Amino acid sequence: MAEKILMKGNEALAEGAVRAGCRLFAGYPITPQNEVPEYMSWRLPEVGGTFIQAESEVAAINMLYGATSCGTRTMTSSSSPGISLKQEGISYAAGARLPIFYANVVRGGPGLGNIAPAQGDYFQSTRGGGHGDYRVYCMAPGTVSELANFPRKCYEVAFKYRIPSMILADGLLGQMMEPVQFDFEPIDPKSIPEPEWALGNLGNRARRVLGKREGIERRVVNSYDLAPGKMEQFNFELQKVLNEVEKNEILYEEINTKDAELILTGYGTSARACKSAMALARKEGMKVGLVRPITVWPFPKKVFFDLADRVKKFLVVEMSLGQYIEDVQLSILGKAQIDLHARPAGGLPTAEDVLALIKRILGRA
Repeated sequence: MAEKILMKGNEALAEGAVRAGCRLFAGYPITPQNEVPEYMSWRLPEVGGTFIQAESEVAAINMLYGATSCGTRTMTSSSSPGISLKQEGISYAAGARLPIFYANVVRGGPGLGNIAPAQGDYFQSTRGGGHGDYRVYCMAPGTVSELANFPRKCYEVAFKYRIPSMILADGLLGQMMEPVQFDFEPIDPKSIPEPEWALGNLGNRARRVLGKREGIERRVVNSYDLAPGKMEQFNFELQKVLNEVEKNEILYEEINTKDAELILTGYGTSARACKSAMALARKEGMKVGLVRPITVWPFPKKVFFDLADRVKKFLVVEMSLGQYIEDVQLSILGKAQIDLHARPAGGLPTAEDVLALIKRILGRA
């Protein structure tokens, strides 16, 4: 069994990306994710990678566009307002079918907000975020170990389907320390074949500019097509890819649902409160289960739809004002009662508060 290491969440996220083959990080400071670029600034040079502190979030995301075009595993990270500034570049990457990877360590908002943990960026993260019809593969860790291990999956999905991928965390997960166990060996990018769409390294790229004279097919990466009907056709083709992601890449955790009379659900930090509340409720004889989405896009709609045939009470816990609950509602389609416990912009749900709501819903208050 791999050795466990005590790590801060942001540093575990950065180390996980390096071990998963990241060799270029471009970012700009913002609390509470600053430990990610700080860690990358010394860690990437150790493995022959490149760290760039960009002049802005806009510059950072466009640096990813360029480097990812060459087939490099890249990363950026930020917190809420910084991720908003990156949205145009993320949409451009989606339009160019570039597998960029980024992380949002969410803080309170709207606006500049505060530096407290929050989940108010759920809509932005699960609905694409930028302009146009696209989605981002989005994983929501609930522990520091998951922060460390999820970058590998994000890169795998991003490069398999040629779509952007991201980790949706929050300031609490980013700042807390927990024992971390990496469940994969470090990946050497040199062992990964160059993608057939990539522009390649600088030498190959220079040769490809010569095109037919060198006998090498010229490769082009762009995010637009002005010919009539071409962008519409691109969107239809992209939707086929996204349908495959929904078919193959959904991840979730399901606990104590077989006999449950009430299902708790939340993601990330909120799910931690749900797990503790479920344990307290079970001790008092209440049959409470939990569904925790690990991917919030694609969302595990079927598990909620199927459970609602039998379980008629659901309690959603989120650190936002009714964003996550919409996906639960869209999954259940009116087949069960859904209650909400919302703590936005730095309010943290506690197991005791959730337990009190469970008792009220089940008539045990």
